[in-house]
Amino acid sequence: MHRHDTKSATSTPPPLTSPSTVIAVVDDDQALRDSLVWLLESVGLATYAFADGEAFLAAEYCEFGAVLLDVRMPGMSGLQVQQQLVDHHAALPVIMMTGHGDVPMAVAALKNGAFDFIEKPFNHQQLIDVVQQALGSAYAQRRVFQQQRLLQARYQSLRPKEQRIVAHVAEGMTSKEIAEHMQISGKTVEVYRLRAMKAMGAANLAELVRQAVALELVPALTADE
Repeated sequence: MHRHDTKSATSTPPPLTSPSTVIAVVDDDQALRDSLVWLLESVGLATYAFADGEAFLAAEYCEFGAVLLDVRMPGMSGLQVQQQLVDHHAALPVIMMTGHGDVPMAVAALKNGAFDFIEKPFNHQQLIDVVQQALGSAYAQRRVFQQQRLLQARYQSLRPKEQRIVAHVAEGMTSKEIAEHMQISGKTVEVYRLRAMKAMGAANLAELVRQAVALELVPALTADE
C-alpha cells in the first residue's frame, strides 16, 4: 500500500481532497510514523506524517480531520503543539500518544481539551477505534457549527422589529405585552412573528424559543430555575 514519504514532512502537504477524513501523525520516530501511516491507510484513512510539531503547525493543520500527536518530541513537545492549537481556536480533535510514565502529561492534555490519549505500544484496533471516534466527534461539531451559522444568517436577515419580537417571545412575553412594549398593534405583532418564524424555519413557537436560546438572545434556564 502506498504511504506518504515521511522524509518530506517539512514540506507543504499536497491539497487535501477529503480534509475531514485525513489524519495527521506527528512523531519524531520515523519507524512509528511509518507503522501508523500503514495501519491507518490499511483501513482506508488517508494519512500525512510529520517529523515534528513545528512542521505540523506550519502546514494547513485545520484541514485535517484529527491529529495523532506524540507527547515527547525534540523541539516543541506535544503539549506545546496542543497549546498552539488551542490558542488558534483550531477545531481539531487531538489524540495524544504517550509512553510509559507520561500519563500525567496526557491528563494535562485532556484538561486542555484533547480528545483522548493512547499509550504505547498501541493496540491496533483500539487506536483505529479512537481515531474513528475522533472523526465522528469532529463531524458532529462541524454540523453544529454549520447549523449555528445558518441560524445566525437567518436571524440577521430579519427586520429589526422582527428580531425584537423573536427576543420578546423567547422572554415569555405575550403578543399583547409585546404590542404594548413596542407600541404597535397586536395584529402587527402576529404578522411579524409569523414572518420571523417562516424566515427562521421554525415550525412552532417552541422551536422559535429554542432558536433564540441557541442565538443567545435570552439566557438558557438552568436546572434549578
